Amino acid sequence: MQAEQEDRFQEFVRARWSRLVRTAYLLTGDVHHAEDLTQTALAKAYRSWRRISRSDNPEAYVRRMLVSCNSDRFRKRRVAEALTAAPPERAGRDEGAGRVEERGSLLAGLAQLPPRQRAVVVLRYWEDLSEAEVAEVLGCSPGTVKSQASKGLAKLRTHPGLAADRAVSGRRGQEQAQVRVQGRVRIQGQVQGGGR
Repeated sequence: MQAEQEDRFQEFVRARWSRLVRTAYLLTGDVHHAEDLTQTALAKAYRSWRRISRSDNPEAYVRRMLVSCNSDRFRKRRVAEALTAAPPERAGRDEGAGRVEERGSLLAGLAQLPPRQRAVVVLRYWEDLSEAEVAEVLGCSPGTVKSQASKGLAKLRTHPGLAADRAVSGRRGQEQAQVRVQGRVRIQGQVQGGGR
């Protein structure tokens, strides 16, 4: 790789690293797996950077590689990951702890989805991509994105931790339910409201 291409790749990585890791975290449910997945996708992108950098949207291309590498990870390793149903007891409960528990419930719900549905839900409602953009990233039709999103959201609605969150947020009022971590609002809203 020429020095100029190398510099552009390094700029791309510095600018997009945290966003790619966040997406990978939502796909994997584990910080360490997310970093490994991001590094794997970026290593593949590095080998083809000259071609990728000429595309209209290099980030979308690398995001597609991220989803593909995650799918490969499931094909190669068919070991189920065990997540704890409830965190250890805490001395007190504050609003920050409540948000952490809600986020944990959401991540546990996402972990129960098949990889394709999980990718669709994460890209559509967390990354806020359009159905056409998600279809492009996943290499499928917009109709497939719609059906996978619908099925994924239906499964999330039945997840016990998210059902408990809905009951709690109903008591706190709609205003407080709106104030959530970025992205969580959209997914939780879709789970509660029946999708788009």
